[in-house]
Amino acid sequence: NKVKYIASFISCVHSIDSEDLLQEINKQAERNNRVIDGLLQVHVAQEESKFGFPASTFLQQIREIDFQKYPHVRIRGVMGMASMVTDQDQIRAEFQQIKSLFETLKSEFPEHFYTVSMGMSGDYELAIQEGSTMVRLGSILFEG
Repeated sequence: NKVKYIASFISCVHSIDSEDLLQEINKQAERNNRVIDGLLQVHVAQEESKFGFPASTFLQQIREIDFQKYPHVRIRGVMGMASMVTDQDQIRAEFQQIKSLFETLKSEFPEHFYTVSMGMSGDYELAIQEGSTMVRLGSILFEG
């Protein structure tokens, strides 16, 4: 819904969670004569409020997408969020799952996959330990 309003301003969409969204980003990027980077969002969290391609079918779904149909979107990696829990072992396991999916795709498409975005204000240190190359910090920076 919002892609048409932001396509001329953004450099990367961190949350491509469906092929429909990929198609819309491509359409709006083309309208703006741009190529927009994107991260494929994988859903590993134990929360229904989080979105993304389901982890259980992620690789199969991504392999079935004909990315050449979307020349105005350049996929650069994956993004995922861990569950909002206090169990550090669960969070670590979810980050490991995201990283493993990333590594598999990187081995298949080495020229495209170089970003694994995981970790937010509450768990970024653990995400970095598990191989995150990008963290999304908000509350740690803006709440005071």
